[in-house]
Amino acid sequence: MIAVDTNVLVYAHRKDSEWHAAALRMMKALAEGRSRWAIPWPCIHEFLAIVTHPKIYDPPTPVAAALDSVAVWLNSPYCMLLSEGPGYFDTLRRLVTSGRIAGGMVHDARVAALCLHHGATKLWSCDRDFSRFPQLPTTNPLAAP
Repeated sequence: MIAVDTNVLVYAHRKDSEWHAAALRMMKALAEGRSRWAIPWPCIHEFLAIVTHPKIYDPPTPVAAALDSVAVWLNSPYCMLLSEGPGYFDTLRRLVTSGRIAGGMVHDARVAALCLHHGATKLWSCDRDFSRFPQLPTTNPLAAP
């Protein structure tokens, strides 16, 4: 199961991103495909915070439009939302301890722990910080092959 990180969601949503076309194509393939795929809840929250932020985008995405994008992804019959549940803390603890994680990296550890906890086999992300979690194979789907 592929999980999708915030940056891929942002690029697929924002038409002013230089990676918009490629990210949108990849998200459409997931949403219209017949394989399970996932979005961690923290990535949904971060997506909403980023695209609607007036200091990041001028103009920012209207909140209603950002929520509509999320709704489209969640309406995919094979989309799964990843959230904390029984046993999640043990996974988080292992990642934080083995990766010597602190501060802002805790957010990435949370995303990685959610993916591993739910059996994701790959995370699509443009963020190289996930290399600190070798247990979770990470691919930048927008990088040239």
